[in-house]
Amino acid sequence: MTDSPSPIVPPATARVSFEFFPPRSDEAEKTLMGTAQKLAAFGPEFVSMTYGAGGSTRERSLQAAAALVRATGTPVAGHLTCVGASREEVNAVARAYWDCGIRHIVALRGDAAEPGSAFTPHPAGYRNAAELVAGLRAIAPFEISVAAYPETHPEAASPQADLDNLRRKLDAGATRAITQFFFTPETFLRFRDKAAGAGITAPIVPGILPIANVAQARRFAAQCGAHMPPELLRQLDGLDADPPLRAEVTTAIAAQLCATLRRHGVEDFHIYTLNRALSSAALCRLLGLPAASAAQSTAGRARQVVQA
Repeated sequence: MTDSPSPIVPPATARVSFEFFPPRSDEAEKTLMGTAQKLAAFGPEFVSMTYGAGGSTRERSLQAAAALVRATGTPVAGHLTCVGASREEVNAVARAYWDCGIRHIVALRGDAAEPGSAFTPHPAGYRNAAELVAGLRAIAPFEISVAAYPETHPEAASPQADLDNLRRKLDAGATRAITQFFFTPETFLRFRDKAAGAGITAPIVPGILPIANVAQARRFAAQCGAHMPPELLRQLDGLDADPPLRAEVTTAIAAQLCATLRRHGVEDFHIYTLNRALSSAALCRLLGLPAASAAQSTAGRARQVVQA
């Protein structure tokens, strides 16, 4: 990719998917379901439910994913990791997903339960995400998404080694890659071009983080190696003290990022919601996605339940 790629005509309509995390209380569950139902009105391709480090949220993730199926009628993807479990245990979770109607898995190696600790495979477990993808393919005809890292996974030996690992996951049978969040369009576009140059033809979907809390976003970025350019930090400075202004500014920043990507042919966006509806819904509106009325959304969910 050149430093100033030539823009192309953006697609007429963007497509979105949303990521949620499992609630830790009854009140948080109500918030999650309310958020999911509001965002379902934008017709997402799917929604996903994360799986805690070391499998620490296994039961809550399964329960929340199943609840999303019932509450929204939207296709749900359950996250699944290799950490701290044998192949038999991981396979059992995959079958549990299938049994509750989930046909899409986000297959991840996963992080150690102890922050900062190196990943160590279970003696009887999958050693990496590529092995997990192959194992899932042997269980059922799942749709499978995997992770990609535009700024290189922190544990990768090199950017090329990280790209080679992505290709192994896709060659093992994954459907698409979803990226870690990033903050400049060039970050994604350069990565997309490098992946294409390496012979990767599967869709690579950019992960978009509408910043809900600046301090939290900075922590997330430090943990995963996502660069926050000085100009962005200046725009964000002091916004945590003014939540209404923060919401307006950070939504505009995310929308501008998506608009630039669309001008370069990107059609799909995976939005990290942090279980909050407002910023994600505003971003969808700015992407040109109309929200169905409550009645239409409810009727659509009812039809899908009946058809299931």
